[in-house]
Amino acid sequence: MEPSISTTSSLGVEISRLPKPGRERDACVRISPEGFFIRHPPAPHQLDDFTTSDDKLFQTIHMGAAVVDTENWLLVVDGMVQNPFALTMEQLLKLPRTTVTAFHECYGSPLKPPIDSVWRIGNVHWTGVRLADILAIAKPHPEAEYVWSEGLDYGTFAGVTADRYQKDLPMQKALGSEVLLAFEMNGHRLSKERGGPVRLVVPGWFGTNMTKWICRLSLQDKRAPGPYTTVFYNEIDPTDPSGSRKRPVWSVEVNSIITSPAPDTVVSASEVVIEGWAWCHEPV
Repeated sequence: MEPSISTTSSLGVEISRLPKPGRERDACVRISPEGFFIRHPPAPHQLDDFTTSDDKLFQTIHMGAAVVDTENWLLVVDGMVQNPFALTMEQLLKLPRTTVTAFHECYGSPLKPPIDSVWRIGNVHWTGVRLADILAIAKPHPEAEYVWSEGLDYGTFAGVTADRYQKDLPMQKALGSEVLLAFEMNGHRLSKERGGPVRLVVPGWFGTNMTKWICRLSLQDKRAPGPYTTVFYNEIDPTDPSGSRKRPVWSVEVNSIITSPAPDTVVSASEVVIEGWAWCHEPV
């Protein structure tokens, strides 16, 4: 049965040889539902729990949700590496796992970059395998500067058709101990809507960088060419005096919400306790 077992990784887990090109995409049974979908979270004052439950966490899907055959799923790791390989779901689950608690935030519309906060935010527990462990098995070449990630979803968003969702991470970020290939959220296996069976998780960065239904990692010396890096999710660099240079939507700057008192609450006390949350890509 393809792919056949070829070797044992440095982590002591069997890995598979590379399949024929494109084989990893066979795991996508269909796209359902098709097209763009968004589920907004509750108002900020309702996000008063440290852990955001699934029903309170926003959802953003660009081209439709991939229905994935988990038994047929593969993660291909290739590109500028010494040891290209593939992993089945069974093999991935045998690798050392870790749990990371991190905020999860939507950037907002890539068609009209937001000026104000859109308040699509939550805080969840992700469980999975460190991306750094996967890259250690692959042994990147020195010239590899980016990790491209590809999802099984495809379709059309805002008039732009793509045969896959593709993003990239600079190598320095990809090697961070917090970056995961996650298969659980809040202790439960990832649902289809959450990008299951496996998605990329990049704590401190906007959700657009966290490729859902992931099937391939490719190490390259340049940025990924797909529309979700070249057309969408770029913003004016505030450090550019001319106001013309753009930068990718990556890290989240400091932000906050007030959870109590709720909006329009009348307070008469001389002292009022104000509660809320603050977050950023680095400690604040």
